[in-house]
Amino acid sequence: MITALLLAAAVAVPNNFLLYEKAAAKKDANPETSWSASGRRTAPLVVNPCQKAGLGQRGRTSARTLIYTAVPDYAKSEQVVLYRSAAAAGKALRDLRAAVKSCGTSGYRYSSASITLGDTGLSVTGQAYQGGKPAIGGERAIVTRRANALILYTVSGEWSKPAKADFRQQTKDTRRMLAKICAIAGC
Repeated sequence: MITALLLAAAVAVPNNFLLYEKAAAKKDANPETSWSASGRRTAPLVVNPCQKAGLGQRGRTSARTLIYTAVPDYAKSEQVVLYRSAAAAGKALRDLRAAVKSCGTSGYRYSSASITLGDTGLSVTGQAYQGGKPAIGGERAIVTRRANALILYTVSGEWSKPAKADFRQQTKDTRRMLAKICAIAGC
């Protein structure tokens, strides 16, 4: 009962809830770096292999997204999405897993693996390939579901052959967010 009341009260992911919001709020004189912040409920998932606008949209109640870009080839993002129910959040994660399997090209491939973070989790690798071998460029993401929330952390840049160590920072950030997500999710 109390959880339902708290969930009803949390109509949005509040400002300054994400881990990197303080860093994003600082003014940076470097023209080659920038942060963007969005509280749009309809913001696309930051992990979206098919670039489909509708991926993970059904059942959303709120979203908060931060994206950091450093020219020419580094980016990281943080996103928390709240859904009406744990089932809706679970469907969004299953749809993302299906997109990972079905999208990509011979020059850029996606793969995923289940991880034990949150209620369910997924590591996603996007990797550039040239001549069948890993080339420079890709993204590494951790996506987890806890109750009715999806938590996404990504890093894109000059990755070479995929390795477990590529997910170190995203996993650390995910654990930190999982420790506080129940303040706004229906845990």
